[in-house]
Amino acid sequence: MKKNLMSVLILALVLVNLILTGILTITILPQTKKSNELVNKVCSAIDLELESGDGTESASIPMDQIVTYKIEDAMTINLKTGADGETHYVKLTASISMDSKNDGYKTYGEDMADRETILKDTINSVINTYTMDEFNADRQAVKDAILAELQKQFGSDFIIAVNFSEVTVV
Repeated sequence: MKKNLMSVLILALVLVNLILTGILTITILPQTKKSNELVNKVCSAIDLELESGDGTESASIPMDQIVTYKIEDAMTINLKTGADGETHYVKLTASISMDSKNDGYKTYGEDMADRETILKDTINSVINTYTMDEFNADRQAVKDAILAELQKQFGSDFIIAVNFSEVTVV
């Protein structure tokens, strides 16, 4: 009879343990899901911030490694007609910054003067897509668009920045 009573007691304890494990799982699982979602959101935010620095890569490259090529002639570029219906243009002097340690620089950058017409054409075609208001509102977006187009054209990321000087919008 003692063995039977012990078996019943063990069975009762196993059932209580099973019930408590079920309750614990039911109460902890929603909190775990919420914590997992929070971790995913934080990871997503960090990834977006790390990837959004397309135009700011020059900050991680030492200054002694950056080579600048200046397009000597000032460029006069027609802007897209805006809401006012008037024709506007921008006159600017542009230059590009390149990473001298990048393999693409060794291939294309050392003789960039031979490719100046490609640079001018790309700058011209990108700026043509902006109105005067868009150009004035966010010049960094224009520079980033030119940079992306140049990197696509050369098939390399040795060009790290596009710079404007002497900008006049009329």
